[in-house]
Amino acid sequence: MQTFFNNEYLQTKQGREADRILRSCVHCGFCTATCPTFLLTGNELDSPRGRIYLIKTMLEGNNVSRITQTHLDRCLTCQSCETACPSGVQYHRLLDLGRNHIEQRIGRSPLAAIQRFIMRKLFTTGWLFASALGLGRLFRPLLPTALKKQIPPMVNPGKWPDFQGPRRMLLLNGCVQNHLSPNTNAAAARVLSRLGIQVITMAEEGCCGAVSYHLNAQEEGLAQARRQVDRLLAHLDDGVEAIISTASGCGNFTKGYVQLLAQDEHYAARAQRLAAYIRDISEILQAEDLTQLQPVRPQRLAFHCPCSLQHGQHLTGAVDSILRQLNITLTAVKDAHLCCGSAGTYSILQPQLAKQLRHNKITALEAGSPDAIATANIGCQSYLGMVTDKPVRHWIEFVDDLFI
Repeated sequence: MQTFFNNEYLQTKQGREADRILRSCVHCGFCTATCPTFLLTGNELDSPRGRIYLIKTMLEGNNVSRITQTHLDRCLTCQSCETACPSGVQYHRLLDLGRNHIEQRIGRSPLAAIQRFIMRKLFTTGWLFASALGLGRLFRPLLPTALKKQIPPMVNPGKWPDFQGPRRMLLLNGCVQNHLSPNTNAAAARVLSRLGIQVITMAEEGCCGAVSYHLNAQEEGLAQARRQVDRLLAHLDDGVEAIISTASGCGNFTKGYVQLLAQDEHYAARAQRLAAYIRDISEILQAEDLTQLQPVRPQRLAFHCPCSLQHGQHLTGAVDSILRQLNITLTAVKDAHLCCGSAGTYSILQPQLAKQLRHNKITALEAGSPDAIATANIGCQSYLGMVTDKPVRHWIEFVDDLFI
């Protein structure tokens, strides 16, 4: 694709990156067939190809409008288009550049700016989120059924394993997962202890930066990422074998530090070193001898593979393979590559589109009459759990259940 950027913009890091990405796009349209929003609206401007055209036009110096901002906001950043793209277009990076450009030019309405500020603080400040969740749970019995489903009940995490061994791995807590689903990491620790791996956590972890960055507070998100790099490298220096995430969204963003901090002279090499140790929990189990685990009860599950796992981390089939090795039956799920609509804060900011996507996903997941639904990201787990009577849990919890 030809670009017509002015020389001043081409001299910037952002300009050079945008030019490189745009020139790799051949406008073939393969991406449209896998784009969840385009499949719902049928509007070319709600497809990756259409958004690429909008971003190109904007970066070339043409007018920036609310209409352009609306179509960019409607993108889930699911990266399904990147999986389908034969040219390897780094669409999500171009989208970051486009969103940042439009944010600087026209900003947000006061109400939208306040909403995004509240979300950035609420979802990344542990005590604040815990307090809000506790208040919601206190009044949960008094709420209508529809609202009750949006507030998950208290979950007993069970006992953390009292195990010490020569192999140690650091397990990321995440900002909200420990409050919404505290059993997830406890279950992961119990399973890993059966494999001879000691699991440790950080007392004060901090946010990985994903929420702020994807809400277009990109400098704030990058600052959080740098602090996280420093924290995690300290644990690597202390001898941990790997840094594990059970929330695929957090893991995907943390792995992406290499790209996000590539132009940072102080953090590029540090992010590169860290990336070699970041692992999704499925990658850890894939590398272990699972014959050590001897399941004692059958289960029939539908697995929803989050976009951040299959399109972001390119781990399609990893969880399925592990579960089948443990004699867990998996039902077929139609259009498994499509997003469930959660997508971080997307379900709050774009509720109509998100609800349509969730309806389609739940229909596909329940079609095979599973006993329960498994996933690999706390956002998907919470969002899907609001509208189904079937249990929705992290897949590692089902693995842990095999031995109870």
